[in-house]
Amino acid sequence: MTKKVATKPMEKAAPKQSGKNGTKGQSKKAAAPKKALTEKEIMLPQTSLDSPANSAVLNRLFDVVKSRKGTDPSVSHSARLLSRGTYKIAQKFGEEAVECLIEAVAGRKDLLIGESADVLYHLIVLWVDAGIQPSDVWAELERREGTSGIAEKASRPKQTLTKKDK
Repeated sequence: MTKKVATKPMEKAAPKQSGKNGTKGQSKKAAAPKKALTEKEIMLPQTSLDSPANSAVLNRLFDVVKSRKGTDPSVSHSARLLSRGTYKIAQKFGEEAVECLIEAVAGRKDLLIGESADVLYHLIVLWVDAGIQPSDVWAELERREGTSGIAEKASRPKQTLTKKDK
């Protein structure tokens, strides 16, 4: 079952610039505001907000992100990321991972939870871009289950990094 969810119009903030007088946030010439996106109805899986959260949300998120591939980048953040290519998706994933690490080191559990969700979302976008199914990752985790991490890592063949042929 699906429910319709209206997205909110979004505007991109103009970047802060330093003017001649050295004050931030002011520029010589004010940029024209970008037109807000119109509301679009997006189909999302129907879920009960009363039910306890579990890992099935990752499979649902994957389905939503996959459904955005090739759609209008002005309507969906996922579509925009996917349209920008692997390099940009990987860059965003890395940025979110660093933010997650910062919150972990700072001991801010509430912010770590939010950043962890961002990392998982961007990882899923990376999977969609690479054509990887969550079930492939779950199978790999299951294969490793019950094996010592040290033994599992030692059993991996040594690999050298090479640039992927295009």
